[in-house]
Amino acid sequence: MKKLLGLLLVGILITVLVVGIVKKNVEERQATDRLNAGSVVEFLPTEEGLAEGETAPDFELTTLEGEAVRLSDYKGKKVILNFWATWCPPCRAEMPDMQAFYEQLADEENVEILAVNLTTADKGMDKINAFVDEFNLTFPIPMDTEGDIGELYQAASIPTSYMIDTEGKVQQKIVGPMNEEMMEEFIADME
Repeated sequence: MKKLLGLLLVGILITVLVVGIVKKNVEERQATDRLNAGSVVEFLPTEEGLAEGETAPDFELTTLEGEAVRLSDYKGKKVILNFWATWCPPCRAEMPDMQAFYEQLADEENVEILAVNLTTADKGMDKINAFVDEFNLTFPIPMDTEGDIGELYQAASIPTSYMIDTEGKVQQKIVGPMNEEMMEEFIADME
């Protein structure tokens, strides 16, 4: 009888332990899923022209390759304007999806990705170059060396992305990382 009672007690303890581990894993997965999903942010009217339907403020920056780019150069294309830094885990999480979207659908969907590096908030050119190499990024990487464009576009939390239509008007603002499916949906909803 004592042996049976002991085995029953051990069985109950093992069951409680397994249930606890499974519950913890489920909770961690849900927390990770919440962390890894960008949120569409409600717009408030701004002086900068960042509200839905307003013309996105133009800017000129130099890319990592040394080319000058202006946002207005891409009028007639849909633009994913993304703000990021190398030390940002959610930025790292979205870059493989962004590159996959760029390779597979950008031409077909008439999309350009401008991934603006917040250079003043980053950890130096060596880290930026290593990040770009690590993810084999082939879309333009404008460098915000003064911090003005990140500030203008209110990229206080990164990654922050703006979906800009073919007329240069802001359609969505997403705070947090996007996955490829989200990018496809946002682009499909734009004219």
